[in-house]
Amino acid sequence: MKRFLFIFFSTVVIGIILYIGMDYQLSLEEKWRTTFYIKSYIIFASIFPVFIGLLLRLPKLIVEIREKKKWSFDWIKVTIIGIPSLYIAMIPLLTIAFGMNLLLSNMFSVYGGKTFTSIAGVIFGYVLLDSLKSNNSSTNGVVK
Repeated sequence: MKRFLFIFFSTVVIGIILYIGMDYQLSLEEKWRTTFYIKSYIIFASIFPVFIGLLLRLPKLIVEIREKKKWSFDWIKVTIIGIPSLYIAMIPLLTIAFGMNLLLSNMFSVYGGKTFTSIAGVIFGYVLLDSLKSNNSSTNGVVK
């Protein structure tokens, strides 16, 4: 019963945060369309999916923290999955800062749109917290 309540309340909190964030993003989009100031919308649309990815992994991380085991960080997972997904998620933000001369920025701007960069942001946030691993035996920070 305790596990059910924890999962239920975690889901409700994530749902509420997702609703509030999407409502705020829509208000930023309306403001952008009337004032032509797109920077605040792009910043929020780039960072919010990463936050959602972190929230999706957070309940399991809380359960793992309660087990009080030794911790390590999976650098390989972050390097292979996390960094490319972070780059894809931040393409709109990087395009504002550096222009359209970035690697793959034209392709993702034309074909991917918001959906692809949002999915990449969720992946990055989830992978970032998923890379924290608890070990059953002491490895002195070395990932096996």
